[in-house]
Order: sequence, then structure tokens, then C-alpha cells
Amino acid sequence: MTGSRILSLGHYQPSRVVTNDEIAQLVETSDEWIRDRVGIATRRIAGDETVADMAAAAADKALASSGLTAADIDLVVVATCTSIDRSPNVACRVAAKLGINAPGAFDVNTACSGFAYALGTVDHAIRAGASRNALVIGAEKLSDFTDWTDRSTCIIFGDGAGAAVVTAAAEDEPAGIGPVVWGSVPERGDAVRIEGWRPYVAQEGQTVFRWATTALAPLALQACERAGVDPSELAAFVPHQANARIIDGIAKRLNIPQAIIAKDIVESGNTSAASIPLALSKLVERREVPSGAPVLLFGFGGGLTYAGQVVRCP
Repeated sequence: MTGSRILSLGHYQPSRVVTNDEIAQLVETSDEWIRDRVGIATRRIAGDETVADMAAAAADKALASSGLTAADIDLVVVATCTSIDRSPNVACRVAAKLGINAPGAFDVNTACSGFAYALGTVDHAIRAGASRNALVIGAEKLSDFTDWTDRSTCIIFGDGAGAAVVTAAAEDEPAGIGPVVWGSVPERGDAVRIEGWRPYVAQEGQTVFRWATTALAPLALQACERAGVDPSELAAFVPHQANARIIDGIAKRLNIPQAIIAKDIVESGNTSAASIPLALSKLVERREVPSGAPVLLFGFGGGLTYAGQVVRCP
């Protein structure tokens, strides 16, 4: 097996748009302060929709664009840290909603790096012959875990989902998903956390900011090196949409002026494991990245975990 590739993408966001002015009615803040601090203008907030509902909607869109059917899918992997139910997992619920029969189905929880972890895991499964066609989904309902009285966190998060259909590359076709670079800093894992039975998101913002802007660019460059792609060849960089200043800081250290830098954070907020597939799906939908062009994905966050790889745009 030569590897795998992304065949298609899809995304879903709830219809309710929450502006910074609305947040300012809950806590002492302002539109100007939020834009300056984290770069967010709006975020989407779900009502009765569950993580599985949003995951299935994004996956259904990706599947519809793939040329495959539910009967072709043999593996479903969902990256999420906000599923309230422990069992059945979100992947099984997505499979049931889409009519996928007897797939391998499991969830991955590495918080904001989850989609890149899931994509790497699925790539390995396909390379090993354990899967042929897979759905990889990042989906989060962070509004369920947000303390709307905490100014340091309630301005940041949003809800949504993004999905990719991943398939085996043909024998004479180069791999469309490069080797994953992944790891963690477990001794600093409490810098971003959702703990306890009635949990809210809590984080040490400055700790995460310093780590992300100093430690991650060399790791992202490792992903390019392992894929055999020079950074100057990148058509786009799609990092976790944590904070506009973090995104700019990493991109500057990568020195990739030719690449489109995804900034879905502005309209979607931080959607954790959903942020990379959500942003990538939008870039592809708007045809901002040519088919086959190399794109660097890099997720980072709770854990502190990180993961990234170079993929070829579908």
C-alpha cells in the first residue's frame, strides 16, 4: 500500500451567530478588546444539536462530494473532547445516522490537535490494510463546557464540525497524506483542561501562548521535512484556530509568505478539534487552494498535545 489521500471535505456550523457585542452583555469586555486580544469577530453556537449531530452533518457533506456511498466506508474516527456521553461513542452514532454498516468506529480525544491525530491514525490504518475508505471527523460543542461568566474563556470558543473522506492511494499514485509528527508535553498538560463531572474549559492563556509561539514552528517544519516538501512549496498553512496572534506567530517563524494562512478564527472562534477540517473545507469550497497542492496542517492544545502533517488538497 502506497499510502492514503483526502478524497473530499465537508463542514457544518450551527446557524446561530454570536457577536462580540453579545458577549459584552455577559461579561466586561468589548468588540475591540476581543478582536485585538484573540482576533475573533463572531462564533457559532449550537442549540439542541449534539456533537454527533454536527459530526454527521459534516461527514454527510464530505461523503456526498466523494463519489462514494455509505456502503464504501469501513472506518469512522471522530476527534472530540466535548462529547457528554461516554458510550456509545460519537463515531458509532455518526455511523448509525449515515447508515454505515459495521465500520470500525472510535473516538480520539487529544483536544485541539485531535483531527491531525485522527488523520494520522487513519492513514496508518489504510497503509496497514485495515481500512480502505474512512471518514475522519473533528466535531466540538464547546458551548456545553463554557463558563459564560469567565471573560478569559467565554470570548474564545465556538461550535462546529469538519470532516474528510480518506481513501487508499492507487499503487502508482504518491501518498496524499504525509507522515505525521505528533507528541505532547504531559508535564504541562493542565495548561488547558476540562475536568470533573460538571466541567468548564479552563486554561493558562499565557503559558499556552508562549509554548505555541516558541516551540511549535520547528515541529511543523519537521512535518514538511518528513513529507519531502520544502516550506516554499506550501500552498496553504491550516493551523489550529486558537488565537490570531498565535497563528501569526507560528506562520512568521515558518517563513512561508507565499502560502495562504487560514484565519477561520475570525468568524468561527476556537472550535478545538473541529477547527482544522472546518478551515480546510472552507478553503477548498472557495477554491482558494488548487487541487493537488501541498497544505500543512498543524494542531495543538490541551494535553499539551500537538500533531501535524502535509496533505495534498483534494
